Amino acid sequence: MSDAQNDFRDLLRAQRVWDVSLPRFDPATAPAAPLPLFHTWFAEAVAAGQSEPHTMTLATTDTGGRPDVRTLMLHDADERGWHFATHATSAKGRQLAACPYAALGFYWPAQGRQVRVRGAASPAGREESRADLRARSTGALAAALTGSQSEVLPAYEDLVRASEAAWEQARAEPDAGAETWTRYVVDPQEVEFFQGDGRRRHVRLRYRRTGAGWTRELLWP
Repeated sequence: MSDAQNDFRDLLRAQRVWDVSLPRFDPATAPAAPLPLFHTWFAEAVAAGQSEPHTMTLATTDTGGRPDVRTLMLHDADERGWHFATHATSAKGRQLAACPYAALGFYWPAQGRQVRVRGAASPAGREESRADLRARSTGALAAALTGSQSEVLPAYEDLVRASEAAWEQARAEPDAGAETWTRYVVDPQEVEFFQGDGRRRHVRLRYRRTGAGWTRELLWP
């Protein structure tokens, strides 16, 4: 085994998790539906100083059934579901068109918390997608206007040129549209809230949709 491999393993094993005082979570006090609890936990993550609490992982599958995952931003969480946006022509957009189901994961280590969401993902209407793009920052708009997301990039210089042109357009036309920009909504069928515990007695509360309501159940950690 190489020295580099041994160094990596030593470094990996030296890491610790949740080197903070973790909050307690009593699932008996949880609301009947997951959305209010998500709003509360999100606000508490912000108050705890969690860096970028609105970032999440998005898992999809390709046409061969192979999973794919990436990190992106949450755009909203309301009665319809959890919202994000991307180009419909991107890898995740194509995967969602072929298999319209997704899983989301939030990790807030400042409080030892995770939230997992699973459900059907559907595109919002064209006007809602355009409004989503208009609400973004100049930099985010420029990124959306830059090029063909997930396609092969011949050279980094091509990105630089496309990005400079996109920034100019974004500054001159803050209402510019990107035809493929699409807002998606994940309609949750399952939502799990995980509260870490220093003695590994983690609390896992899962909401499972049953008809028009929700069933709450605890899971072994």
